[in-house]
Amino acid sequence: MQAIALVTGGSRGVGRGIALALLEEGAIVHVTARTLTEADALTHPQGSGSLESLAEEASSLPGRLIIHRCDHADDKQTVEVVAKIEEVHGGIDLLVNNAWPGYEHMVEGTTFTWPKPFWEQPMWRWNAMIDVGLRSAFVTSRAVAPAMIAKRKGLIVNISFWAAELFEGNAIYGVAKAGANKLAADCAHDLMPYGVSAVALYPGLVRTEAVLRAAEFMDLSNSESPRFVGRVIAGLWRDGSLLKKSGRPHVVAALAREYGILDIDGQSPRPLAQDDFQNRD
Repeated sequence: MQAIALVTGGSRGVGRGIALALLEEGAIVHVTARTLTEADALTHPQGSGSLESLAEEASSLPGRLIIHRCDHADDKQTVEVVAKIEEVHGGIDLLVNNAWPGYEHMVEGTTFTWPKPFWEQPMWRWNAMIDVGLRSAFVTSRAVAPAMIAKRKGLIVNISFWAAELFEGNAIYGVAKAGANKLAADCAHDLMPYGVSAVALYPGLVRTEAVLRAAEFMDLSNSESPRFVGRVIAGLWRDGSLLKKSGRPHVVAALAREYGILDIDGQSPRPLAQDDFQNRD
């Protein structure tokens, strides 16, 4: 896989897995992270994965990893990272919009605020999910698009979820994911004449660090590794009919079955559908 990729928010969770999977394919993978040192991590404990371990894992893979410090709450930092990458490589082939501070501070004091009705939601959550999460997807897509258009090839992936279509316990979350879908759809419309694609992806239950910490309370029998999402993104990049998929949301596990992609444990997770969410109560 000869591609230049940018994965925003790639230090932990789904973004980390995507970066590692693309490195498995031989890509040059740039990732952004808010914090790059242990001292920074003490200041922003929710913002940093173990970048040392990420670099260590990457060193054994055929691709090349480059890490950039970037707080996507600052548009200027986002644009500067894209410019640095394009200065070296002439463009970015594959963008994964994954930066997402929306799961931080789920408990305030002793109160778990996630399932509160919209009128009791803390306003910081809107700022995190919309003003940073969704906005940074637009800003980064806007920054990479001209070079993709010039090359007449490229793929923009917005990490989304079924909350875009169904109520998933939090109104702001639904708005953010619906926005990610609509952003992919409308970007795809504008990019179609130039051979550039944009899609939204729905992972299933992903075994991120946070999920594994709560594993005793969860059924992980149909879960997915973080790398599974990245393997499917690599499959999209190789798809000669990618433009036909552009503009729509896709379920990661469904694409995996179409492409014959297995998870790292050799399993083929069952694709989730609307009924899985509507009937679980």
